[in-house]
Amino acid sequence: KPAVRSAARTQARQPVPITPTASSLTAGITPSVARALLYQAPAGQTETTIDRSQFENRPAFSVADVLRESPGISVKQGNGPRDIGISIRGSNARNGFGIRNLVIFEDGFPVTQPDGLSRSDLIDPKAYSAIDVIRGPSSALFGNYATGGALNFRTRPGRTIDGVEYGVEGGSFGYLNNYLATGKKVGNFEGSLFASDARGDGFIGNSWFNTQTVNFLGTLQATPDDRFTVKFINNNLDTRLPLRQTLTQYYQNPYQQGCTTGGNVALGCPTVSLFNNGFNGLTTPQTATEAGLGRFDRRTIVGGRWEHDFDNTTTWRNQFVFDDRNINQPTGSTSAIGDFPSYNYMSDITKRGEIFGLESTVYFGAFYNTLTASSDSRFVMPGGNATLGRLQSNTWSDTTNYGVRAREELKLTPQLTAIAGIGWEATHLKGINTAYNYGTSPVPNPTIIPTTADRQFQNTAPELALLYKLNPEWLFRARVATGYGTPQVSNLFVLSTGAPGNNTQLQTQTNLGYDIGFDWTPNSALKFSATGFYEFFRNELVSQATQVSGVSYMFNAPRSEHRGIELAADWKFYRGWRFTAAYTYLDQFYTEYTEDIRSTGAGGTVFSFNRAGNKIPGISPHELTARLGYEQMWGPLAGLGAFVEVQWKDSFYMDNANLQRAPGYELVNLNVHYKTDLISDYFKSLNVYFEVRNVFDRTYVASANNIQNTVTGGVQGLSGTGSIYAGSPRAFIAGMKLAFK
Repeated sequence: KPAVRSAARTQARQPVPITPTASSLTAGITPSVARALLYQAPAGQTETTIDRSQFENRPAFSVADVLRESPGISVKQGNGPRDIGISIRGSNARNGFGIRNLVIFEDGFPVTQPDGLSRSDLIDPKAYSAIDVIRGPSSALFGNYATGGALNFRTRPGRTIDGVEYGVEGGSFGYLNNYLATGKKVGNFEGSLFASDARGDGFIGNSWFNTQTVNFLGTLQATPDDRFTVKFINNNLDTRLPLRQTLTQYYQNPYQQGCTTGGNVALGCPTVSLFNNGFNGLTTPQTATEAGLGRFDRRTIVGGRWEHDFDNTTTWRNQFVFDDRNINQPTGSTSAIGDFPSYNYMSDITKRGEIFGLESTVYFGAFYNTLTASSDSRFVMPGGNATLGRLQSNTWSDTTNYGVRAREELKLTPQLTAIAGIGWEATHLKGINTAYNYGTSPVPNPTIIPTTADRQFQNTAPELALLYKLNPEWLFRARVATGYGTPQVSNLFVLSTGAPGNNTQLQTQTNLGYDIGFDWTPNSALKFSATGFYEFFRNELVSQATQVSGVSYMFNAPRSEHRGIELAADWKFYRGWRFTAAYTYLDQFYTEYTEDIRSTGAGGTVFSFNRAGNKIPGISPHELTARLGYEQMWGPLAGLGAFVEVQWKDSFYMDNANLQRAPGYELVNLNVHYKTDLISDYFKSLNVYFEVRNVFDRTYVASANNIQNTVTGGVQGLSGTGSIYAGSPRAFIAGMKLAFK
């Protein structure tokens, strides 16, 4: 896949970085920088860059702590301490785990695997200098799965660290994070290395965690025209995992206290039924603590990039990434075990010049990526420590994507720039799911039931955008673009009951989106952005939890519409004072979808329900993050600062029938921090901070997966599936960072 941003930090032709505006998109810059601007903030597309200054002086344990700074972004707690579901314009809010419907990069290297799954376990925000949030359908530039947009995490360049930094933060619920950053630019080489060790007891029963992350970026200017970049990421995760609760259980016991024994547990404790013999027959209900549920995963990514400048206007780039996701996940009644190695190769050319006397930047690239894996699902049985029983199913899968894409940015007038792009991609999904049916016999002699899938998809995604720079204060944006996302092979073998079976009829989801917006910057102290969007989906892939704990079912909703408004403000209204806000309004609903539900009991009647007009579950209509801060800029207290932050998330439906809502919430956070330079032969600076989160100790829902509807006596109801994780109660966190020369 093409990178979001060039990671080359050292170049023979040192350009002056510029902001990609309509008045000067390409003039006076090398092709490497032109390409960097093209991918970091694609012209004409709605984009927000979250700068390190916005989160450097606060605890930032996971991406949830920093991405709220951008409108259009929604986050929810996943299955693990740093496993955060990231949604752009509601794109991933409907998924039960991980991240779908957007593409993620680090320094231009893809960290979304070829099957479209991303996970945020490997992301420690302290490693990054900035995060680019690109919103709206973006498959013309980023390919498969970019129906919602893309994210690019930019690690800190070595020259900005210029030495060694050590930091530590800790606080409530046994949280402790030790981290180290080192970087330098020496001659033609620039590199940075980040490492962290984070652990804690968790605020929910059975949520203890221990995770380590290493992140390296290095660039060598081998010749005046050749740059080599290496990227390495490794994350180890060892975490206990609680069960999700129903809404009733959440109200009774949100933090799952006293949920240690299945026979005598506190009110509101979720349990999972485990086969006593590990494959069929009698079951015993056990809590997450009794069963020993958790995740024991490793993720390793190694990437390399070679860039060659043919001349001052043309650059050729080749990039290769190896990404291995190794999982052991006893998260419910079954455990997923497997290794998912993938390979990603891309090659592209960027050319800057003129067409008919007009300034032009042209990009053309080709790519190929593949993932081949074999994974098992085994029954979890009583006995503790996630004791494994017999094999429930095995899935062999192969996912391959290849294609080409092109893009043109043309400056029509000094004020008007046009952008056009198109991407074509072929996807091949192959897989065999072998289910083991043990029947009622006490002897483990299963009936083997294979289900095969061999699906091929071809998708094309055009886009067109216009930028109009009225004057230095006003920039207007308009865009029409398309996105597409194929299902994962694993989606093809799960029935709505949660059992293995044939779901191979799934289709590619596509969306056509219209954006119109403006950026108003009347002076250096104020920036205000507004964007309205309307997107039309076909065959939208929607996930809902099944009655099998930890197993989700995927289906296509034939037609749906997504529309909304995104607002962002940054106002330095008085010396030392700063107000920032990010607001998102979402209105998403089915326009064509009939759901068939079988009534309870053996041989139950199938009822059909028209969902047209119903809200799509999982989508909060209103979200707001606002912050008011003060920084002392002079005098003996220079470097002392504080802010108060408000987070608001509105209630949202949890089911297709719109019978049940997850409650909304408002949180208040307070922060005090101090940073000072040190006069020393060894130390450069000291940064200390203290934060109180959820000041008023609100009980709130941090995650609520979509749940099934049921039918009893012809009347719709709700399944008893666990869906909810509570958010953190009031927490106190303190930290410090010391920079060495």
